[in-house]
Amino acid sequence: MRRLQHVSALLLVCTLVACSPGPAPSVNLASCPKSAPTAAQATAILADAARAVVVTNKGSFTIKLLPKAAPIAVANFVALARCGFYAQISFHRVLAGFLIQAGDPQTRTNRKPFEGRGGGGPGYGFEVELPDAALSYDRYTVAMANAMQYDPVTGEIQGGTDTNGSQFFIDLDNLVGRLRPYYTILGKVVDGTEVIDAIGAVPVNNPQDGVPVEPVIIESVTIESGG
Repeated sequence: MRRLQHVSALLLVCTLVACSPGPAPSVNLASCPKSAPTAAQATAILADAARAVVVTNKGSFTIKLLPKAAPIAVANFVALARCGFYAQISFHRVLAGFLIQAGDPQTRTNRKPFEGRGGGGPGYGFEVELPDAALSYDRYTVAMANAMQYDPVTGEIQGGTDTNGSQFFIDLDNLVGRLRPYYTILGKVVDGTEVIDAIGAVPVNNPQDGVPVEPVIIESVTIESGG
């Protein structure tokens, strides 16, 4: 199951045990990828991708993409957005003062707590691009959830380095020092931050699971160029 969990009173680790296949391609949209883009494919995908406008039933927000920081992860996110992968997926995990998380395709049809929640993906995984030291998990940073395995004491990476997929989270607060630098940073919310705050404040089933009582649904993700 892919989720951020409590470790020593701090929520830290995303875990993943299975990936669900992506959706059937939608009419007039590109086909959803079957694997992560290669470096050459990423360059082509990112040529006209600067921002992602995410429309939810709580309002819309804009993510400034950071392709230089993580070209494969950003290109993968763009490709999934363009094929309609994220449409009708819900934010399955809302942890007040910490983060909101989405990207599990299982939540299109099951938006209540269920076993395996947070375990879905596009049907493939790819290498985690560790963030540059110049980047940090500050408020409104957008990063990939993964199943990186590491020693909780030493921080030594022990496996799971190829577990990026479709799930992402958005920081509700400055998480520097609360997260180890093992989550690929793909962007920053630059407009509609009040929507992020509103999502972060919705009632949930309990503080540990963080499943919204009333689903917060992604209606669309549109990729914009320039700027």
